[in-house]
Amino acid sequence: MKIVSLFTGAGGLDLGFEQAGFKTIWANEFDQSIWDTFQFNFPDTTLVTNSIVNVDSASIPDADGIIGGPPCQSWSEAGAGRGINDERGKLFYEYVRVLKDKKPKFFLAENVSGILLPRHKTAFNAIIHSFNSIGYNVWWSLLNASNYSVPQDRKRVIIIGFRKDLNINYLYPSPSLRIKPLRESIGDMPEPLPALESNKANNPASLAIPNHEYMTGGFSSIYMSRNRVRAWDEVSFTIQAGGRHAPIHPSAPKMKFIEQNVRIFKPGHEHKYRRLSVRECARIQTFPDNFIFMYNKIADGYKMVGNAVPVELARVLACSIKHALQKRTNVQDSEMILSEPMQSVSMRQA
Repeated sequence: MKIVSLFTGAGGLDLGFEQAGFKTIWANEFDQSIWDTFQFNFPDTTLVTNSIVNVDSASIPDADGIIGGPPCQSWSEAGAGRGINDERGKLFYEYVRVLKDKKPKFFLAENVSGILLPRHKTAFNAIIHSFNSIGYNVWWSLLNASNYSVPQDRKRVIIIGFRKDLNINYLYPSPSLRIKPLRESIGDMPEPLPALESNKANNPASLAIPNHEYMTGGFSSIYMSRNRVRAWDEVSFTIQAGGRHAPIHPSAPKMKFIEQNVRIFKPGHEHKYRRLSVRECARIQTFPDNFIFMYNKIADGYKMVGNAVPVELARVLACSIKHALQKRTNVQDSEMILSEPMQSVSMRQA
């Protein structure tokens, strides 16, 4: 089945869908620092680099589905939280525009949990209504990637819709019975290299594993206000889109509490505290080692990895969508379940 990818980023969502048997035939990404990475890893996919605002729907090929994660900064709990009033927040409606014009069988949109904050309730409901009004039965759920074999606490809102004429009653995939700890993800990795001066990337030939290098430099007071170390038998903190905020490697002791909002590295063990490498973050995001991130500034590597949808979460969701579509083809018209537009909107927090 063919898919079109909007707000593609490095392609975590696309890779997960391809592992489930889909094929990304066309993608759109405006950030120039990402283009080389996507084209290297998806050489057969057409990549359009214009802003989606300037892309005519007629130029986008027909496909079975549309996937993508509109920019999330506008909805972030840590950011200004301007939501739909921010130009980036309004890009959600560009996603709706393309969906309305192309009318694929299904869509998937991903965003941060902050979109569910009370101050965004009206805007979020309007977005769901927009999807519904253009002919889709819509479901949404707040999922934690750690429940789907991703070694990381990462809560994201996943919105899935199927064209109403398909009469599909979708169910989100059930959580796995076992949490995958950090040891199984990065426990076998050798020590990485520190970044070069000014946090420039190392020569790839010098790295034992591609992108296995880490950002150097000090830690802000905000960073030091919380423990940033998860143990080997735990899952990671959320992998963020900035190297300065990358978690500390689990070989270090938990940070020592001094007072509210103040912690320090355990005295005598300061040398053990280093940020996770770009590749370690990529593994925690369940990218395979043969997925190469292309960058000159190491910050761009962390950004691409941190903004991605975890590949394994994407694969599990893609399999559930594929199953729903295949199940529909085996059901007689008389057995199809009809659903009212607003009754089709549901929430399940996993």
